[in-house]
Amino acid sequence: MKGLITNLNKAFENRIRLGIMSVLMVNDWVDFNALKETLDVTDGNLASHLNALEKIKYIEVRKSFIGKKPNTSYGASKEGKNAFKEHLNALEALINAKKN
Repeated sequence: MKGLITNLNKAFENRIRLGIMSVLMVNDWVDFNALKETLDVTDGNLASHLNALEKIKYIEVRKSFIGKKPNTSYGASKEGKNAFKEHLNALEALINAKKN
């Protein structure tokens, strides 16, 4: 039972980052406004967490235009998907751990 929390990924300790990755794990690409609405967060708050996940290469960013309006979409990178799955496995192990 010792050391079970050491396998948890610090990048996902924040509920917003956890939410971002949860949404991106089940969707190929999600635009900024959809993430903002789904997670019920402010522009600045979401942007700072997206930047943190992008910096560690857990998400990818795609910029495009819809008509004449810019649109930014996000997707989980292969590295991000693997890290998130490992985090979920560590959470499951922690939940299922038996007391000695």
